[in-house]
Parts: sequence; structure tokens; C-alpha cells
Amino acid sequence: MKITLAAVVPRSSRAKGQAVEAMIDDFLTRASRTIPAATQLFETEAALLESLATAPGRTRATAMLLDSRGQMMTSEEFAARLGRLRDEGTQRLVLAIGPADGWSAAARAQATQMLSLGRITLPHQLARLVLAEQIYRATAILSGHPYHAGH
Repeated sequence: MKITLAAVVPRSSRAKGQAVEAMIDDFLTRASRTIPAATQLFETEAALLESLATAPGRTRATAMLLDSRGQMMTSEEFAARLGRLRDEGTQRLVLAIGPADGWSAAARAQATQMLSLGRITLPHQLARLVLAEQIYRATAILSGHPYHAGH
């Protein structure tokens, strides 16, 4: 399985901060020791949906869209979900942060699952960082690495 942390962020809205980008890359590099993981930014929701539909692979990508109305999970539950997807043979998992005005009905209909990081609103860059850390934490949990101490 390969994990892509995707986000819909128009170029004009992209933050210039390199520190957060470096932390995102660090967490995804660490996660890639167990499960390949990368990040990808899209200009529009339509571009992201097109990528889901046309990316190469034996099967269509599994899409988990982040949305405040989605399911909240503990880190352990998130890790278990990733582990199940991996064990069921999922080739590509896309964890996607949507546009500033939220996901369209068409995007929500294509999602395998809606996931929430909580009821607060986060800027895209911070949400990407939190999700990158949770991807790494999930790989640590699945591999028995001591990074996750259960609290």
C-alpha cells in the first residue's frame, strides 16, 4: 500500500513556511520506512478527483476525506484502519484535506470514509502536519515501535 497525503490548496493560498513543510516531509519519510508515504497538493477539488480516477494501479485509490463531520478516531483506531486496508490489499490510500469551503457532494460520494481531526478548524498547512504525524504514529503502532506510548 502507498499512502498519499493530499490537499486542495490553490497556489495563491499556499503558505511560504518551510519549517512546517520540513516537518511534514520528516514524518512522511519516517512513515515510509514501513509504508510508502508522500504528499501531493492540488489546485482544485476537480484535479484531486481526476487524480483518484486516473492514477495507475490495478484498483482505484481508496479515498479518506478529512471533514469536520467525519468520524473521529483515536490514534489506535486510525492505525487499525490503516492496517486493515493494508492487509485487505489496498494499493493506494489517499488521505485528502479539502478546499477551504468544504467538499462537494460529488467528492463526498466518492469517499470510502470521512475522517475528522476534531471539531476545531485548522489551516491547511497545520492539518497536513497533524495528519502526517498521525500517519507516522499509525505506522509506529502497527510495527510495535516505541514512538507511540499509548497516551
